[in-house]
Amino acid sequence: MLIHSRLNDQPPKAKAGSRKKPAPAPGAAGKAAKITKNPLFEAKPKNFGIGQHIRPKTDLTRFVKWPEYIRLQRQKVILSQRLKVPPAIAQFSHTLDKNTATQLFKLLNKYRPESKVEKKERLEALAKAATEEKEPAKVCIRRIVNADDSQDKKPLFVKYGLNHCVALIEAKKASLVIIAHDVDPIELVVFLPALCRKMGVPYVIVKGKARLGTVVHKKTAAVLTLQDVNSEDQRELATLVSAAKANFTDKYEEQRRHWGGGLRGNKSTQMMRKRAKAAGLDSKAAALSKL
Repeated sequence: MLIHSRLNDQPPKAKAGSRKKPAPAPGAAGKAAKITKNPLFEAKPKNFGIGQHIRPKTDLTRFVKWPEYIRLQRQKVILSQRLKVPPAIAQFSHTLDKNTATQLFKLLNKYRPESKVEKKERLEALAKAATEEKEPAKVCIRRIVNADDSQDKKPLFVKYGLNHCVALIEAKKASLVIIAHDVDPIELVVFLPALCRKMGVPYVIVKGKARLGTVVHKKTAAVLTLQDVNSEDQRELATLVSAAKANFTDKYEEQRRHWGGGLRGNKSTQMMRKRAKAAGLDSKAAALSKL
């Protein structure tokens, strides 16, 4: 009994982790003080659950269900980048630079063909002038036609229409041919660069069939042709022709050998880079971007 009581006199052993923490240092007492909150600015956390607070506006572009024609044209652009594109079609991705294109359209706008309204006003003015002389109807019509022919025997207008432009190229009467890069179907104009080169006619490829259409008062135009210009515009035309020969005619053989497309997407590029790194190969971004 005596031994047992002595054993119980010992204080109980402290459990692990139950020791009291030491008192903080005197200098650190001020740091642990609580910051008093201003009651005027009370925190009100929002609940964005169903039927609760309105969610903040975010960019939902990826979740929009776009119209079918927009989806198709976007998919077409991606496919043209991923798939291998033959050189005959890939050449239409190389267009005239912006500064030269601006000069070209300035020249084209000087030779816009007259619109239907302008033609109607001109014929009405001629008819009015002829009727004031009190001439018979047949003589009046003949005079209008003859006046029209005498004034515009060779009108210096931009020529448009695919068949008309092809006929001018084949007859070697075209000074400069302007082709749109986004004609659909592309088969309509895919032969024109080869034809122009064979006939020795300078040609350029520019962005936008709609931009060509505005020159000739149409929605779109696949190809335009300049035949002749006034004497004051000869120098500007010669500059454009030399730029066309340097950028397109002289580079025709080089572009015939280059295929287009074959560009990988971001995910595929990263995957190939990881594979090359795992295999211990030297990965270059330029080499990985090709199929």
